Amino acid sequence: QSQPVESGGGSVHSGGSLRLSCKTSRFTLNYYAIGWFRQAPGKQREGFSCLSSKDDSTMYADSVTGRFTISRDNDKNTVYLELNNLKPDDTATYYCAIDRQAARSGCALSLMEYNYWGRGTEVTVSS
Repeated sequence: QSQPVESGGGSVHSGGSLRLSCKTSRFTLNYYAIGWFRQAPGKQREGFSCLSSKDDSTMYADSVTGRFTISRDNDKNTVYLELNNLKPDDTATYYCAIDRQAARSGCALSLMEYNYWGRGTEVTVSS
C-alpha cells in the first residue's frame, strides 16, 4: 500500500503508556523523515514529533517533550512512538506521515512537508 498504516492505539487511564507503530510496504522509511500528528475532536491536526532520515535527529512539540519518544527499526521498516505519562489532553486520532521528499536534513512538524498519510489510530486517555 502507498499509505502508511498506524497501529497500537487504545484506551488508557491518566499516567498510562502506549506504543504506536507506523508501517508501509511502499517506502523504505529510513530514506524519509517521518512525522507524527494528532487531531483531537473539534481541533485542527497538529504535528508533535518527527524523525529525520539523514541524521536521525528528532523534534518534539513542547506539549509532549519528555513524555513521547519517536524511534525507527530499520530491519522492520517501522517507526514507533512511545507515549508515556499520558494525559486526557492527549486524547486524539494519531497519524503518521511520510516526508514529501527523500533524504532531507532534519524534519518538520508542518503538515505541508508530508505527502503520504495513514488513516490514524485512536488514543483515548481517561482521568
